[in-house]
Amino acid sequence: MEEPFVTRGFQGKGQNPTQKPLPPGQHEAHDFPVLSAGPTPKVPLAKWELRVEGMVANPLLFSWQEFLQLPAHSFQVNIHCVTKWSKTDTPWRGVSLQTILGQATPLAEGKYLMLHCYGGYTTNVPLADVLHDKAFIAFEYEGYPLTPEHGGPARVVVPHLYFWKSAKWIHKLEVMAEDKVGFWESIGYHHYGDPWKEQRYEEE
Repeated sequence: MEEPFVTRGFQGKGQNPTQKPLPPGQHEAHDFPVLSAGPTPKVPLAKWELRVEGMVANPLLFSWQEFLQLPAHSFQVNIHCVTKWSKTDTPWRGVSLQTILGQATPLAEGKYLMLHCYGGYTTNVPLADVLHDKAFIAFEYEGYPLTPEHGGPARVVVPHLYFWKSAKWIHKLEVMAEDKVGFWESIGYHHYGDPWKEQRYEEE
């Protein structure tokens, strides 16, 4: 059977009150729901690559082994899905986007970032929202290699925005002078996606 393009969880609306400080309308999830736009790509590590292109002085291309040689750190962050679940204190290991983009040197005109993924998914974020260690590319979760259903071998994590901005299966970082919409943004999701302001949909 052909895998559906959008998994059912994206339409969830349930709530479960919690004592922990969560954004408005969110409830705490004790599992880790798998939500994806499109089938899960299986990318062999020997063929995996990360490109940094667009408005940069030094375009970059990393193989998997070259990516793993970059300075990595442990991150413990809260994540918030647009379908109203949140997970607190999630443990990741990865490479700060500041480290990667610092090597590429964005030009002064570069103000936005488009995240391109294996499988064709895209999402846009302001460049300022991923610099200064605000976001990272994760390759481990809870001490284990990141599984394909959760975005492995590597995914972006932008913890202060709704989780659809934390693109799975990252393949390319494109620095842009002007903002463009990604997959969900093109069909009505908010361009920015601040969970504390409940910016789920553009009309909100």
